[in-house]
Amino acid sequence: MANKITKKISSYSVVKKEDKAQPREEAIEIPAESNVVQMHEKVERPEMLVGSTYKIKTPLSEHSLYVTINDIILNAGTEHELRRPFEIFINSKNMDHFQWIVALTRIISAVFRKGGDVTFLVDEMRSVFDPRGGYFKRGGKFMPSLVAEIGDAIESHLRMIGLIKDDGLDEHQQKLINEKRQQFESLAKRATESSGGDFPDGAQLCTKCNTRAMIQMDGCMTCLNCGDSKCG
Repeated sequence: MANKITKKISSYSVVKKEDKAQPREEAIEIPAESNVVQMHEKVERPEMLVGSTYKIKTPLSEHSLYVTINDIILNAGTEHELRRPFEIFINSKNMDHFQWIVALTRIISAVFRKGGDVTFLVDEMRSVFDPRGGYFKRGGKFMPSLVAEIGDAIESHLRMIGLIKDDGLDEHQQKLINEKRQQFESLAKRATESSGGDFPDGAQLCTKCNTRAMIQMDGCMTCLNCGDSKCG
């Protein structure tokens, strides 16, 4: 049967009788990871998800917020096992922020189910600033807004499951930090020894007598050693 050639001939070869007699075997390569399930929006929600809850207490509200992030386990029991965020919930007794919090959780959950790199959410949420001003959370870390602290909770979770990894400090940076820490601890020790340990824990260093005896008294910072007061 003759075949009509409709395309331009790019190359040709002569087929021998012995080659024609042998059946042609085509090697079909099956990717080793073709059965690995990656996170995408078509992945159905299983009956059970693994979750973690983070407490957020801010000076902006009397009630705390509880951020719960549920993860889905992909390829469970195999070498390709992955733990990826699937949904997020935020609960609180404070109903002032109910409307935008519900909208935020639904959008974030949709991004989680979409798959891919979801770490960009942390930077986007941290760049949100409250026009009334930010606040310092426990530990001295500044939070520009409540949304930024929710982003901080998401970052903590992504670090825990391995989606965000620390690059770490190099040798020179670590050495500098250790030296500064030793200097601070040395100054704190001398201040404690000079005060005789008679002043409350948490007292600050007085700039006048260099004694760790400055405390908040009647709404004003006052030194219990020399009597110096910021209020005059």
